[in-house]
Amino acid sequence: MPSTHRRSILLAAAALCLSPALHAEEFYPTRPITLVNPYAAGGPADTLARGLARLLEARLKQAIVVDNKSGGAATIGTGFVARARPDGYTVLIGTSAGHVVTPLMQKIPFDGVADFAFIAGVANQPSVLVVHPSVGVSNVAELIALAKKEPGRLNYASAGSGGATHLAAEAFLQRAGIRITHVPYGGAAPAIKDVLGGQVQMGMLNLAATQAFIADGRLLPLAYGGAQRAPMLPHVPTMAEAGFKGSEVSTWYTLAAPKGTPAAVVEMLRKAMADAQADPAYQALLSSLGAERLDLSPAQTTAFVQADKVAMTQLLGRLNLLDR
Repeated sequence: MPSTHRRSILLAAAALCLSPALHAEEFYPTRPITLVNPYAAGGPADTLARGLARLLEARLKQAIVVDNKSGGAATIGTGFVARARPDGYTVLIGTSAGHVVTPLMQKIPFDGVADFAFIAGVANQPSVLVVHPSVGVSNVAELIALAKKEPGRLNYASAGSGGATHLAAEAFLQRAGIRITHVPYGGAAPAIKDVLGGQVQMGMLNLAATQAFIADGRLLPLAYGGAQRAPMLPHVPTMAEAGFKGSEVSTWYTLAAPKGTPAAVVEMLRKAMADAQADPAYQALLSSLGAERLDLSPAQTTAFVQADKVAMTQLLGRLNLLDR
């Protein structure tokens, strides 16, 4: 082969390697993708991640491996993706805790917003305010009256300090002007166990964790933290309907990649996500988790996370939980 021809081939190959974003649609994906879940296996986030992975596999024609990297209030898995190679083969089921809340409460080695290319919204999982039937109240107004009449009697359970269930409860208590002792747990399961047993009188927990116990009458729902009433709880008012608009704090999920991921790869993942969200199986998955659809473009997802950071900065500041 003439040297000039060989040189042309080498230059063309080098140009191709140096500009992968221009050709991403031609080669991505060619191998399995890792979807990092920053929580332990078996929880609502894991169920969501695995269900989403199966739906995306069918669209991208490649295996998607869910890798649970729990710990650090969701920052271990989130940080792992922030440091990953930005090629689209390591993506994150991002959460409010990993992207916003924990980075505001403690020093971490990454920026929960700036170090990511947000691809799409995935789901929003509102909390529900539940009480043990022995408390003897049937609505939010009665709960507030009891807390004022008998200060120190009531405790509430959350799935962990600084998480959405804790912040949702504190936002409600602030607006209601009452004090109820917080009892944090290492997850929803142990929190619900003690509320069911009456050791703790109430909880602000997600619907996926409480639904079965609400259905059998062992927990009484007083208010739902979603924008609209939950289809599974049509007779339970929203926090806004109960008079506490603005106290809603939900666990939201996004699909994110490391900052610097080629725009063409982000677009392919966005298209696959949009197609998955139109699948009835996706809605069935969300319904099983008591979650709402969060259909957002990359730009809308970025704006959503940035707005949540502003709101959480204000709330954590009022609660004296900001890392100074």
